[in-house]
Amino acid sequence: MQNPFTLYSFKKRLLALSIVVAFLFCALFVRLFVVQIINGKDLQLRATSQWTRDLAIVAPRGDIYDVTGSRLAVSYTTYNVYVRGREVEDAKAVSEYLCNILDLNYLKVYEKVIKKNISEVLIKMQISSEIAEQIYNKNFKGVYLAESVGRYYTYGNLLSQVLGFVSVDNEGQSGIEAYYDDYLTGLDGYSFTQSDLQGKEIGGTLRYYVPATKGSDITLTIDSKMQLILEQVLQKIMTEQQPKNATGLIMNAKTAEVLAISTKPSFDLNDIPREDLTTLFDQSKIKAITDVYEPGSTFKILTLAAALEEGVVSENDRFYCGGSRIVDGVKIKCWRSIGHGSQTLQEGLTNSCNCVFMELALRLGVDKFYEYMQKFGLGEKTGIGLSGEASGILMDKGLVKTVDLARMGFGHAVAVTPIQLLNSVCAILNDGNLLVPTVVKNITDCYGNTLLQTTQTTKRKVVSSETSRKICQMLSLTTNKTGPYTFLEGYDVGGKTGTAQKYDQTGHIAQGKYISSFIGTFPASDPDYLVMVMVDEPSAGAYYGSVVAAPYGKEIFSGLFNYLNIKKQNENAVIEEVEMPQLVGKTLSEAAVILDKIGINFETDGEGGIVLKQLPPSGTTLAKGDTIVLIT
Repeated sequence: MQNPFTLYSFKKRLLALSIVVAFLFCALFVRLFVVQIINGKDLQLRATSQWTRDLAIVAPRGDIYDVTGSRLAVSYTTYNVYVRGREVEDAKAVSEYLCNILDLNYLKVYEKVIKKNISEVLIKMQISSEIAEQIYNKNFKGVYLAESVGRYYTYGNLLSQVLGFVSVDNEGQSGIEAYYDDYLTGLDGYSFTQSDLQGKEIGGTLRYYVPATKGSDITLTIDSKMQLILEQVLQKIMTEQQPKNATGLIMNAKTAEVLAISTKPSFDLNDIPREDLTTLFDQSKIKAITDVYEPGSTFKILTLAAALEEGVVSENDRFYCGGSRIVDGVKIKCWRSIGHGSQTLQEGLTNSCNCVFMELALRLGVDKFYEYMQKFGLGEKTGIGLSGEASGILMDKGLVKTVDLARMGFGHAVAVTPIQLLNSVCAILNDGNLLVPTVVKNITDCYGNTLLQTTQTTKRKVVSSETSRKICQMLSLTTNKTGPYTFLEGYDVGGKTGTAQKYDQTGHIAQGKYISSFIGTFPASDPDYLVMVMVDEPSAGAYYGSVVAAPYGKEIFSGLFNYLNIKKQNENAVIEEVEMPQLVGKTLSEAAVILDKIGINFETDGEGGIVLKQLPPSGTTLAKGDTIVLIT
């Protein structure tokens, strides 16, 4: 008979063994679950990385188009050259060939070729398909080519600041390329090959290819033909006026869409001066949105609009200008030292009389003046959608003295960006509606889906339709001084010029340094287009906006009318030509009488009473209504 204690002990051992076995199975199951389910993908990737080698296939960036569908920036296929040192059979021969065909230093190439402790090393990026084919045909062991992408700008030097450029790694560095980099950047692909433990490719094994996905395309509001017209005129300014730089804008007055924008000097996007970073940084800036300046007389449009809207002035009011005005004990001069005498509001605008606009600002008072400046968008970004936009500078309202207010009335003691000022003028002329200016029309992905569609956004109403109509009419009379359609023969072009002194880093006036500007409208009665020209530090002799900037504004409009096939609004309009008289040696009063008789306007440079020099010289043919400069 079996001992019951022995049987009990056996069952106990069997139970313990069963528990241990069950525990081991459970532990094994848990481990398998962790390995296959939880960590499965990660371990698969690790394994794949050990027995495969991959080369990235760089995705093409999206294309950039103008509003007419012309391509401005495109991607094209290039190749990157790699070497896997473990597979190279003749390091010297490979190094010699690559350094010669790629124009590289032999020793640096050789050091890379003989490296066997890493899977592959980059020799050079973005080589042409022709050179890549030559390398491929040599059939060197260990030398590999991977598709990459280069960037090409169709018009080279056109729209260089706004388009911007990319690095050799295809990352946006400036302009549209940088601001919309997330949209333009595509999804890279990969090419996989199986390899052994030393990283050598295993012959006859499978290759895997994951194609790249192209980035999204961007369509701008820019018209490349208008851009070309603008840039040709700006380049002419650089040649004739020899300024530090020249900036221009063309805007759709109804939608605030930017049709053209540029600053000269600029650079060729296909030959970027990367070795001179100071020049590259300066010429890459979109100065129309990044740089602030005292606008001078073009700002008078804003002061006039606020005064008319508030009813502190009427078109029948008269003003007197004796050449200066005392405000808070400070003598503030008009640009014309002999004064303009008695004049109407329209004459004050046409004469660009500082005394008139000092009076308008003082009638408004600090609170109302600031209320309107803020309505017009001064002191805040426009929201154009480009990097680096500045907000402009408005003095703290609590610190503004009466003398400061008087100066602000004619565009001093306030700083704006060109886009900010032009957008404010656009609001005044566009039935009083302040819009958000735009430079991007839409963005679509590679499948044709719209990712971003720009819509016209109205921020606020700034003046009434009646005030808007009056300003349009007054700007027409300002440019067409000798009769309708005489600024640009047969066309109703309105506008305003401006001349402002610059300041040095200490805050003092920089002697002899000015910014000359012009803002033009067409058709003046109900504008569709706005043109702005800014000439920074002209050095060819003259600096007044009426002489340095307005004639080039006229050329831009003329180019637009030819491109858009806009016919003359009055075929019978004729601009009478006159000959510039000899005025050197005469008194300023005598010269004024002579010029008045022949219908020529003048601006003076100097405080004296005798004409020492005239621009242009005597004998020059002028159009009646033109403005010349007398240096006293």
